[in-house]
Amino acid sequence: MIVKVRERKPAHVWGDVEVQPGETREVALAVTQSYSSLTIPIPVIVRRGLEPGPSVFVTAAIHGDEINGTGAVRRMIQEESLLPKRGTLILAPVINILGFDRHSRYLPDRRDLNRCFPGSRKGSVAARMARLVFDEIVSRCDCGIDLHTAAIKRTNFPNLRADVSIPEVRRLATAFGCETILSGKGPEGSFRREACAVHCPTIVFEAGEVWKVEPAVVEYAVHGVTNVMVELGMIDGKLQVPPFRILVEKAKWIRAERGGFLRFHVRPGDVVAKDQPLATNTSITGTEHSLLTAPFAGIVLGMTTLPAIGPGDAVVHLGRLATDSPDIPRIRAELPEGHRHERVFEQLASNILVFTPENRGDRYAD
Repeated sequence: MIVKVRERKPAHVWGDVEVQPGETREVALAVTQSYSSLTIPIPVIVRRGLEPGPSVFVTAAIHGDEINGTGAVRRMIQEESLLPKRGTLILAPVINILGFDRHSRYLPDRRDLNRCFPGSRKGSVAARMARLVFDEIVSRCDCGIDLHTAAIKRTNFPNLRADVSIPEVRRLATAFGCETILSGKGPEGSFRREACAVHCPTIVFEAGEVWKVEPAVVEYAVHGVTNVMVELGMIDGKLQVPPFRILVEKAKWIRAERGGFLRFHVRPGDVVAKDQPLATNTSITGTEHSLLTAPFAGIVLGMTTLPAIGPGDAVVHLGRLATDSPDIPRIRAELPEGHRHERVFEQLASNILVFTPENRGDRYAD
């Protein structure tokens, strides 16, 4: 559904709080009330530069258990380098405060907040919360960045979700500096799709797992937001270009055909050839049932972290690589020791037991 954002609100005025040039203030959005009639707020940090400029939001934990983004926004709040010289930066470490308090992806009414935008002032808890976020954050901003992780029992290698058919969105996604961009509008009712529909270009950063704050993911997110602020002239600096860029226009979840216990042959971020083994499905005692292989050459965008699976369960999220894609393994091999890309490549697979297909032996992918 496409709606018009009401008359643009100033990014530095929040009720009776006015953020002065060069000032940082914390404000609270009253989203609902508890059963005991206490107001439940969303905390928001507003940083205003000394000079005029764009207004940008960074939000996290629209899914209440996806707290990698929360850790990243908390780091941004502490970073003096992200004090804008121009414009206003709005930082919201937790949007779904009700799900966050319950360590849950969903709201207490069992709805997914990220399918309820732009929301309604007279609807369900989810609809009212979505409408408040739209009215109080989206309506104040020129663009935004929303931070996510994979769903429960999965992990995602860092990638951006962006509707690159919109020039302003493509600009944001390019500036962010993530190696992989998954092109698409996003699901109906999702925050980024509905924000883009009302001319607030928004991108989503996906990385890591639920219930964790992973150091390399936090670094990736802070780096990306810094790059966007440089691109928009909010801070001075130079854009840091990623070691490679790929645009994924098609992705597919490879699913199990029967129940069993998996031997993984890939890890998040791996590049695979067509027909390359992804995982072997075995019995509890290790008898092989079947082999899952790649239907096309691609990059592992995400995968399950739970080896015990049933028929139809998602195993590997594979993004198709174009024929003119860069030689990613070669580029990775030439990266300097300790490069951010390699560190996240190693850290995200540290809890996945990977079996090398050559000798069937096992190793920890670290």
